Parts: sequence; C-alpha cells; structure tokens
Amino acid sequence: MGRVREQAGLLAQLRNPPGGRDARIMLRALAVDRTGTGLWAASSVLYLTFVTHLSAQQIGVLLGTAGVAGIAGSPLAGRLATRFPVRPLLIGCHLLRLVTLTLVLLCTRFEALLVVVAVTYLGDRAAKTLEMLFATRAAGERRAAYQALSRSAANAGYGLGAGLAAIGLAAGTEDAYRALILGNALSFLVAAALVWRTGEPGGRAVGPKPAEAPRPRTKGPWRDRGYLRFVLLDIPMNLDDSVLGVGLPLWLVTRTSAPHALVPAFLVINTVLVVLLQLAVSRRAEGPRKAVRAVLLYGVLLFVTCALLAASTACGTWTAAGVLLAAAVLVTMAELMRSVSSWELAVLLAPPDERAAYLGVAGMSQSIQKSAGPPLLTGVVMAAGPAGWLALGVAVAGLAVWQRRCCEGRLAQMEAPGPVAQPARQ
Repeated sequence: MGRVREQAGLLAQLRNPPGGRDARIMLRALAVDRTGTGLWAASSVLYLTFVTHLSAQQIGVLLGTAGVAGIAGSPLAGRLATRFPVRPLLIGCHLLRLVTLTLVLLCTRFEALLVVVAVTYLGDRAAKTLEMLFATRAAGERRAAYQALSRSAANAGYGLGAGLAAIGLAAGTEDAYRALILGNALSFLVAAALVWRTGEPGGRAVGPKPAEAPRPRTKGPWRDRGYLRFVLLDIPMNLDDSVLGVGLPLWLVTRTSAPHALVPAFLVINTVLVVLLQLAVSRRAEGPRKAVRAVLLYGVLLFVTCALLAASTACGTWTAAGVLLAAAVLVTMAELMRSVSSWELAVLLAPPDERAAYLGVAGMSQSIQKSAGPPLLTGVVMAAGPAGWLALGVAVAGLAVWQRRCCEGRLAQMEAPGPVAQPARQ
C-alpha cells in the first residue's frame, strides 16, 4: 500500500495530503497567496514607476531595504510561535499584508512607501516560516511529501498570478496597475479566511511529546554553534534562486549570442518542472540520510550549471541557446533538491521542543541569499567572466561537501545515547 501511495498522482495527493483536511485547506491558502505574489512580482516595478513615479534608484533602494527587512521576519515568527499558536499568527501575517498593500495604493511619497513595502516583506517572510511550522506539525514524519505538494501548489499559483498580471500589463493603464496590486492585497484576505477554517496543528508542541524523564534545556538557536553553522552554510545552498532569476537572463543578454526571446523560457521550464517533479524528487530527500545526500547532489548540479554558463560564451547562437536551456533544467533540479533537503535538515537538526525558534533562524538563509545573491552574481561572478562561474561552482560544491559532513556529525551526535543528545533526538 505504501508503494501505491507513493506512486499516486499529484492531483490525488493534493486531494489527500499528509495532514488531512487542515493540510488540504492550507495548500489552497498557499496557492491563493502565491497567486497574489505572482501579481506583485510581475507588476510592482511598473506600478512604482508609472503610478507613484519613483526613479529607478529609488525603486532599487526601496526593494533592497524591503529585502533586508524581510530577513527579520523568519526569526521573529519563530520566536512568536514559541509563545502563541501558529494559526492565529499566520492569519495575522496575511491581514498585515492586506493592510500594507492597501496602503501602497494610497501612498505616493517615497518615504512612506519605503516603510510600507518593508513591513510587507517582513510579513511575507514571517508567513513563510509559519507555513513551514504548520506543515511540520500537521504532516509529521511525512513533512517532505507535504513540502513537495506545497511547492507544486505555490508554483502553480505563482504562474497563474503572473499570467493574470500579463493581461493587466497589456492594458498599460494606471488603473490596470492599481487593480493588480489590489488583487494581491485581496489574495491575503482569501488566504486568511482559508487559514481560519483550519485547526491548530498538533496543539502547541512542534515536535514529539517529551519523554518521561526530564530533559535538560537547550541553549537556543542563537547560541547553538552547530545549528548556526548549518544556517550559514545553507545561504550559498540557496544560490540557485539568483542563478535562475538573475544570472541566466543577464548572462544570455550580455555574454552570449543566444536569442533574447529565450529568457521567458527559463521561468517556464522552472515552473513546469517544479509542478511536475517536486513530489518525485522529495522522495530522494525524505529522512536524515537522504536529506544529507541531497546536499551533495545539489552541489554537483550547481557546479555543472555554472560550468555550462561558463562554456556558453564560446558557442554559436543556437548551441549557446541549447546550453543555456540545459543550464535552466539543471539549476531547477538543484532547486528541487534544495527546497526539500534544506527544510528537512532544518527540522531534523533542531531540538523537537524548540523547533519553532530554530526554524525561525533557519528561515533567514533564503532571505539573506535573496539580498546578497544578486549583487554577488552581478558584481563579482559575472564581472569575472567564465572564470567567475567556474569559481562559484567549485565554491558551492566545496561548501556542499562541508555542510554534508557537518550535518552527518550533528545527526550522529543526536542519535547517540546520553542526556545531552536526548533533547534533539527524533
């Protein structure tokens, strides 16, 4: 029966996900949320340019500051989740973003928009961490399968939002831009209403019930050097996001003769592969041993991606196009591995009684990468030419080996008998 369940189709598993009814409703809320995100991603720069009349420099400062503010959202959400139930906190994040996106429609001054958009991004990152905590509690040992389903639902929603945005952008009027921002705001209202229909997953506890014997209190994530090392090493393990969204398009346009019309194909390839393959790939990263092996595979995939980018400059037009499309496929496969393994290890390496706080800190990796990754690629890697890509690939592969060894060591300590390892044991 287990084998049959594993081979069930994506739609069947979406109808009956790990976690039951509440998980199914949460997946719908996540898809609605990401549909709004697709609207924002496709229209925000144009809205800020043509409706609020900000300069390119002001937009850069605004979005950069918002990205930095978003970094604080994950640990803040994790901290709050140790004191309050996840469900009302997540509803609060959705409603917070509903208010701030509505204020975006009302604000015209740069200073006001800076604050409002920064709070929006903070709420966005906090919501993602709370969604992770909800899944960890609701799906239990099948959290990797739930994560795969959530990635498929999120990418489908994001693609739908981007497609709807294309209709509004085709109109090109200020009212059309405002309608897209309002659509994003309303998506948070619908998502909050859906979350309201769920129950608090697994009570207040994040992990298994405490053992009969009293457990010594751990020192918390900020003083846990082993866990902080994992979080720091996980930052470069998220670089696939910047490679796909920034590196591939800019490299094609500036360093190869491949047709520029190929750029949208990178996003299409990524979206389709994530929706179709995330569930299958998740089985390669479910559980501690598979998750650790997936880290090494991520390093290999990203190294080959970087090598293809370096080689594309010496190719003719259509050969370069084929090489870059292959790079898009490989970086997407790396993303599929990373999206499950990073989350699985963040859960497994944290003490069960303090997972909320620990996962809040782990959630910073993606936020930091989103702020630091694009300038690293444009200012260092791409500036160095093909050698820069090769150096990046070697560096990430080396860090993947290091992270694998660190995770294996920590897991071995947690599995060893003794009162010190007992709080973090699965």
